[in-house]
Amino acid sequence: MSHAMKIILTNDAPAAHWGKADVTFEQGQAYIHLQAGDHLRQVQQAARKLRSQGLSQVALCGEHWELHTQWAFAQGFATAKGAGEIQWTGDESMQKLLTDRLASASFARQQINETPENLAPVTLASQSAKWLAEIGGDKVSYRIIEGEELLQQKWIGIHAVGRGSERPPAMLELDYNPLGEDAPVSVALVGKGITFDSGGYSIKASEGMLGMKCDMGGAATVTAALGLAIKSGLNKRVKLFLCCAENLISGHAYKLGDILTYKNGVSVEVVNTDAEGRLVLADGLQAASETGAPLIIDAATLTGAALMAVGTNYNAIFSPSSELLARTQAKAASVAERVWPLPLDPWHKEMCPSPYADTANSRPVKGGGAGGASNAAGFLWHFVSPDAQWLHVDLAAAFADSANGLWAAGATTHGVLTVAALLED
Repeated sequence: MSHAMKIILTNDAPAAHWGKADVTFEQGQAYIHLQAGDHLRQVQQAARKLRSQGLSQVALCGEHWELHTQWAFAQGFATAKGAGEIQWTGDESMQKLLTDRLASASFARQQINETPENLAPVTLASQSAKWLAEIGGDKVSYRIIEGEELLQQKWIGIHAVGRGSERPPAMLELDYNPLGEDAPVSVALVGKGITFDSGGYSIKASEGMLGMKCDMGGAATVTAALGLAIKSGLNKRVKLFLCCAENLISGHAYKLGDILTYKNGVSVEVVNTDAEGRLVLADGLQAASETGAPLIIDAATLTGAALMAVGTNYNAIFSPSSELLARTQAKAASVAERVWPLPLDPWHKEMCPSPYADTANSRPVKGGGAGGASNAAGFLWHFVSPDAQWLHVDLAAAFADSANGLWAAGATTHGVLTVAALLED
């Protein structure tokens, strides 16, 4: 990195001729001037400015850089065209952690930003499995169930959502086991892997469909989190389930009014084919429950209601366990990510009634009606073992439709570090 520009973090005010600038340049070096307030946000904004000015190679220098500020810089510096080249500072262990974080986030970012044409459901499953196998070696085993075999295994939600596409839906079942064949599963991860979401017959408007390559962000998030945890020496057995499908329209597509009867006997009326994420996650949560894991975590770009509730700087979290919610908030804070709990009570399971089935997959009103994010979580609760603690992450902060002061357009990977921290606990 001989041509890398040195970036120095300073508490000093800029020279008078720079006015109120937060980034200044002197003798071929850039200075980020910290002011009162949120320093991580200031550093990320400064990194966005530097990258937008054409910088792609930087070296972080000086005494004020620590783990969180360096990572905030990396998040602001990354774009859909690459993370850039960053020379970290600090001791060897800190630099290794930052390098591992960047490798995992870059994997997730590349997947989420990939074109839908290049990322079919089976491709998503196989790419994720191969990447984790490269990290975990012989501690990783997996299988991919695709197409009609999903019906044979009674994974009817993934099959129904994906059958409208010529490219088959798939479920990835992956086992990371560093402890031996009979070791208990400590955590089961579930990710929504909708590689493109047209909305099906409840078709989205064009502007709402443009960014729907991001609808596999949950799958990318849990995969990247597991990879990061393995790189950090994870010594517990974890199973991963990715629920992968394209939600398209065709003569074979599922329709409004269809009734799906799941493996656990719960029948679901389809009242909105654009509420497909919860239909595929229902399969993944049942598979996770079958492992006997005491902790189940799912992640999904599930509802616009969560986005409306918490905005784009937080991910919404749900759990019947107040202890798990508090632990998740503490873990997120420890890695400088933001989560916020939204309501989930037992009666949320009954908020999508159907006269024809045990429940519906939504309410037949725009956006699922009031409390849509909690109602979606309540739907998922039908498919979770009562013996497990369960955390549902609605990834409101996972994708930026357009560039802003903090993020380049595309995947943010916000949430990867939180899930990884929960795995390492």
